[in-house]
Amino acid sequence: MNSTNTGRNNLICSMPIKIIDHGSPAYEQMVQLRMDILRKPLGLHFTEEDLKNEKDDILIGAFEDDDLVACCILTKISPTLCKLRQMAVHQKMQRNGIGHAIMQFAEHVARDAGFKTITMHARKTAESFYEKIGYSTYGDEFIEVTLPHVEMRKNLI
Repeated sequence: MNSTNTGRNNLICSMPIKIIDHGSPAYEQMVQLRMDILRKPLGLHFTEEDLKNEKDDILIGAFEDDDLVACCILTKISPTLCKLRQMAVHQKMQRNGIGHAIMQFAEHVARDAGFKTITMHARKTAESFYEKIGYSTYGDEFIEVTLPHVEMRKNLI
């Protein structure tokens, strides 16, 4: 890693990562980032019902100044299991450590909320990223939102 990347990663580690309130201006930025990165390329959109259903989820965002640059959602499945969803990192921030930083934050939040395990449906193209941070693949590959996915899990204990 050269000194330029090292400086960039240090900047990312100091970026504010926080829980976002549903319906807030930061949430609106989150919806837009997810549209741009996850939905629009597939020709998909959020319904009003999709967004309404997120009001009880834990919404997490990373910020550069006042701009949201990465996000994810934790959805309660059971008292000990949550599902990580809608992980998105702005294209200009990808491969710079922000994905790892937001995942660490999400895992701490999940652990603090009493969850023992995180599960997710990861895009097949992101499987190696999640494996590097301790997630394991369960079951066979499947198609979701037109793309190959795998179920992945990590114990937080």
